[in-house]
Amino acid sequence: MMTPGWFPREGSLPLIMIVALSLLACGGPWRDAYFDKGVNRYTQEEVAERMGPPHTAKTPALGGDTIWTYRVSIGDKELKPIELSSITDAAQGAAAMLGKAGVDGPKATLYCYRYTLTFNEQKILTQWKRDECVPGTREMLNADQ
Repeated sequence: MMTPGWFPREGSLPLIMIVALSLLACGGPWRDAYFDKGVNRYTQEEVAERMGPPHTAKTPALGGDTIWTYRVSIGDKELKPIELSSITDAAQGAAAMLGKAGVDGPKATLYCYRYTLTFNEQKILTQWKRDECVPGTREMLNADQ
């Protein structure tokens, strides 16, 4: 059977997975880029469609800004920019997905982060920030390493 010229060669799937995972590892959590892009653009409805309902929502009775918060788990690999060790991790992850390696290494550590979003009275995202749910947790957990 002939494959089209654009179709990857047999055995190139791990390389494609490494490249894809490496690109995803760059630039921090995807939510950061999403919210950066959405400042002064996204409505509450658009954010809720992408992120689901907020964990908390505070709307002042007499008008003013609405504050939404989301709590999410984020791992070290998503928080740090790509490093050489990440390429090795990506290769191991790709091999594990393909069932070619028995990766029983340590589980990734997840940290709780809170995204606080501010919407104006027109329900447009005006600013956002990301903080640890419990400040200093990540540093404390990584101090022994």
